[in-house]
Amino acid sequence: MNDWVHSLSVPWMTAVVCGSTYLIAAAIYVIVSAFATPERVPVLKTVTPGLLSPLGSLFGLFVAFTALQVWTDNDQARTAVDREASSLRTAVILASGLPEEPREHLRALIASHIEKVVTQEWPMMAHRNATLTMSPQDLVRGLQLALALAPNTPGQQTAQRDIVAALDEALDARRQRILISQSEVGFFKWACLLGQAACVLFAIGLLHCDSRLASGIAMGIFATGVAVCLLLILGYDRPFIGQLAIKSDPLMQVLPDASQIGAIAPLNESNQHP
Repeated sequence: MNDWVHSLSVPWMTAVVCGSTYLIAAAIYVIVSAFATPERVPVLKTVTPGLLSPLGSLFGLFVAFTALQVWTDNDQARTAVDREASSLRTAVILASGLPEEPREHLRALIASHIEKVVTQEWPMMAHRNATLTMSPQDLVRGLQLALALAPNTPGQQTAQRDIVAALDEALDARRQRILISQSEVGFFKWACLLGQAACVLFAIGLLHCDSRLASGIAMGIFATGVAVCLLLILGYDRPFIGQLAIKSDPLMQVLPDASQIGAIAPLNESNQHP
């Protein structure tokens, strides 16, 4: 599916999905009505109603398997974001046990990393442009800073070890959310799902070919059910885009005082130009 569909608000997405589904159902209704001439109705009525049961069951299975992928991706994406935020928050808290200069430098690096994630990586993930080749330089510098520390007390040694573990956990969670941002329901799955729905609509039309009113009502009811299923899957198909997308709020809650972000520039310059 294109980005513009996923980025629609829920009301507009509902209008697009329902409108498209009803349009397809109407086209099938017209085709069946044109085909079901008085001479052919007796032959078409020999189609057994038992045909609907396996067709409907197959459609339900298609929806279930597709929805399972969508729910799994969303759960994993939300878990990765929460895990990254929790790890960064742990690093910020543990940094309190470090000397002032490395403590402020580490917090500034974490603040800068979160700012870049929110302003740069999140829009890229929404459009599936984020890749693992993008290096989180500030987070890597923070890890290098933590590894380069020379602890003076047992407490600082413990803090150093736990900070390194927390930053490594944050890096792993970041990799997970970027990988998940590439996931979506593929074209082939959408085609199979829609094709099965069309088969059920044709079957309903043929079974009620002797009564256009009954055929229209039955096809309309099933088309509504199809639209609801498609809307539910489409709304959560891409975890980081659209009105129902996963937000960066957990990471924003980790963000230290904004004034600390500016401290990173002179610290980096002093490291690059001794």
